[in-house]
Amino acid sequence: MTRSSPVSQRLQSSLSPEIQELISIPRLQRELVPGFPYMLRASTAHLLMLDACGLIDRASVREIGRALLRMEREGADAIVPNALLEDAYFNFEARLMELAGADHGGLLHVARSRNDLGATMERMRARDVLLDALDHGAQLLAALAEKGHAHADTLMTGYTHLQPAQPITFGYYLVGVGNAVRRDLDRLQQTWDRLNLCPLGAGALAGTGFRIDRHLSARLLGFDGLLTNGLDAVSSRDFAAEILAALLGASTVLSRMATDLYVYATLEFGLVDFPDSVAGTSSIMPQKKNLAFLEHMRAKPAHLLAGLTSITMAVKGTHFSNTMDGNRESMRLAWEAMNEGVIALRLGRLAASNAQPNAATMAASAAANFSCVTDLADLLVQRNGLSFREAHHVVGAVVFDALKRRIPASAIDRAMVADAMRRVAGKDLALSESDIRDSLDPRQSVERRDLPGGPAPGQVHAMAEMLADDARRHADWVSAKRDTLALAADDMEERLAALTK
Repeated sequence: MTRSSPVSQRLQSSLSPEIQELISIPRLQRELVPGFPYMLRASTAHLLMLDACGLIDRASVREIGRALLRMEREGADAIVPNALLEDAYFNFEARLMELAGADHGGLLHVARSRNDLGATMERMRARDVLLDALDHGAQLLAALAEKGHAHADTLMTGYTHLQPAQPITFGYYLVGVGNAVRRDLDRLQQTWDRLNLCPLGAGALAGTGFRIDRHLSARLLGFDGLLTNGLDAVSSRDFAAEILAALLGASTVLSRMATDLYVYATLEFGLVDFPDSVAGTSSIMPQKKNLAFLEHMRAKPAHLLAGLTSITMAVKGTHFSNTMDGNRESMRLAWEAMNEGVIALRLGRLAASNAQPNAATMAASAAANFSCVTDLADLLVQRNGLSFREAHHVVGAVVFDALKRRIPASAIDRAMVADAMRRVAGKDLALSESDIRDSLDPRQSVERRDLPGGPAPGQVHAMAEMLADDARRHADWVSAKRDTLALAADDMEERLAALTK
């Protein structure tokens, strides 16, 4: 005799061993434990709404409520996964009916579907990820701001194409990274308004004929409003793509910072060091101090891009409705990728907080590596009447001469510049020895750039303070949202307690 499905009499055969092995068991392993607290809370809100609308009797409400409270105490581990029940929901419901009785427990599914329940759970879970990411993002901005203040006058070379470009400060560099990350955190925060909308009550796709109160369900779960179209509510996972895109942007910036610090920390550069507590070593080479955490940090955008690509490609060919590829397969990599984004932010804070600039080496390098010669060209324009292009040619000739003679920029003297002026521009030099020396001083170069966006210490302090303000703004926003969610949870808990006395 053929054994029918334990979840539907429409199906006269239970799931094949292959379907269990390839789909049901992996899904249960991925979804049951992480999704349990969200399923529990969404189920509690649905129960309270059903009671408020008089859609199930009070005795059943009481038994279901007591069962939900017991399930909360026991946790997900009390549910013995059964692959024959297809998925996490049917396993959850089986345990509920075991505790409340089939007559009572089965009533909880009045006026809802796995479709709207699943969409609600995923928005709740994504909401927590977003708040966690912004919390760690705020800590990252605070660390960059603090280090920016501390090293606003720590001279270093700014590089383009990994070649010495112009003098900056280490604080200026870190605040620049912070400014770029801040925009992605703003994008992440802006996702909230589209994320924190409640799908519960959308049913399978067309709502329900029961006279439910969707607004009550939404309030109990801390949502700001409703997804107004039931079909859209169960079909769309664009909120996950938005979160992934913002985290991809932030992790990409941090990967670039990791690449810089990775190079600066080499023996050849010797500009930055890190404490041994964040380093590893070699199994064979005793001299090694490997900054492997920066390598992990650089890799994080790959995981986020994989998650974003996966969700986009899984959805693109699906019908605009609830589907396994559009709603389940699309989210498989998304959760792991979001977690990698949070890790990237945490590693970024670790890198910023622990980077120790070698100030003397940085300053000596900036004085020697010709990063100041643009200032010499500017001075020739200001004081010697050359066009900038003429000045560029003259100074280029000076640098070529210095490199040929193997002398550092700090050894360039007036005679070298005067000779280049006559050969290249056919003019006499109107600058003194001290003029040449001052123009090639990296500290004076930085201090001359005392304008908005420039690396002068005062400007860096101002930018660092703005970054610190943004860190506080994000932290306060996260705290306020968590308080709102906590109040909604407390309200729901009190209502359930009153019903289950």
